[in-house]
Amino acid sequence: MKNTQKITPFLWFETGAREAAKFYLSVFGENAKIEDESKLDDTPSGTVEIFTIQIFNQEFTLMTAGPFQKFNESISFVISCDTQEEVDHYWNSLSAVPESEQCGWLKDKFGVSWQVVPTALGRLMGDSDREKAGKVQQAMLKMKKLVIKDLEDAFNQI
Repeated sequence: MKNTQKITPFLWFETGAREAAKFYLSVFGENAKIEDESKLDDTPSGTVEIFTIQIFNQEFTLMTAGPFQKFNESISFVISCDTQEEVDHYWNSLSAVPESEQCGWLKDKFGVSWQVVPTALGRLMGDSDREKAGKVQQAMLKMKKLVIKDLEDAFNQI
């Protein structure tokens, strides 16, 4: 059955939407699938390939249609992770531009920005003890990949 979500992220790739779709399927494994693929010939951009994929039941459309705007960090996709193992998996699978890494943000090999965030971060930074929460924030600001144990250690320093 076709997903009926109201808003679908649509990513325009200069080249490689097929490669990106396959890559994201490999990263998200059983939680991802290709829903549809199509090709449009004789468009102003030449031949256009369109792929609809689903990641954790969220539909994304990927299109190869030649030069357009480059991806940038003003739009990113957040992956909420319950364990450090999950953080490590997504970080190691997606991160391809080390100079763009900061505070859990990374950029993949296609230039798409992701935030790999442990659910513990929200709990720790949302604590009613603002001094402890501030220590977590300061620790997070010094990290590239977020490390749950280090965030918890910062929280428990006081």
